[in-house]
Amino acid sequence: MATYKEIQKWIKDEFGFTVKTCWIADVKEKYDIPIKSAHNRKGINRLYPCPADKEKAIKKALKHFNMLQKEEL
Repeated sequence: MATYKEIQKWIKDEFGFTVKTCWIADVKEKYDIPIKSAHNRKGINRLYPCPADKEKAIKKALKHFNMLQKEEL
């Protein structure tokens, strides 16, 4: 399983922008990919959910790292 840094680097190289780790965690949660609890997370709701325009790039990265199946894209 890829690290958040690896996912961020891949997205930066492929799409030219940087994503926040909380956006990655938000997308992973939507597709039932296990995430660890964050020490700085307050409550159950995300303060910064993934913007809709960035979700596609994160999903492609998760697919690239074999964390999502093709049919889930």
